[in-house]
Amino acid sequence: MAKNGDKTKSVLFVCIENSSRSQIAEGFANEFGLKAASAGTVPSTHVNPLVVDAMREAGVDISRNKPKELTGGMIEDADLVVLTDDSLERSIPGNLRRKMRKKAIVWSIPDPQGEAMEEIRFIRDGIKAKVESLAKDPSLRGT
Repeated sequence: MAKNGDKTKSVLFVCIENSSRSQIAEGFANEFGLKAASAGTVPSTHVNPLVVDAMREAGVDISRNKPKELTGGMIEDADLVVLTDDSLERSIPGNLRRKMRKKAIVWSIPDPQGEAMEEIRFIRDGIKAKVESLAKDPSLRGT
């Protein structure tokens, strides 16, 4: 939410484990000046080390990020919720789905878990393009 006169809106990126796709999206969104967070429906114990390396190659440090569990408060605090996979809608509890109903969009992004670095880079670059497009949206800038 906007604070101290800043009208930039907040974006919450959601995936299953919050170890790869949503971490990539959060990293790029913060780099592009959005207020971003990420969470997972069944969070992992750590961010995928290959994703950390791939993001470092892109000039974004997510090495200190930790997977977080999706909560109702996170959804309420976000102006936009981005689900990284359409299958997430079925795995999110009904009470949380209702909270995000009017502010959720769905991206279909392949899960990089278990993939080779070349595929992770390809997925990273696709997410970067989507996030960059979001960052250019005037409605997220409050303008």
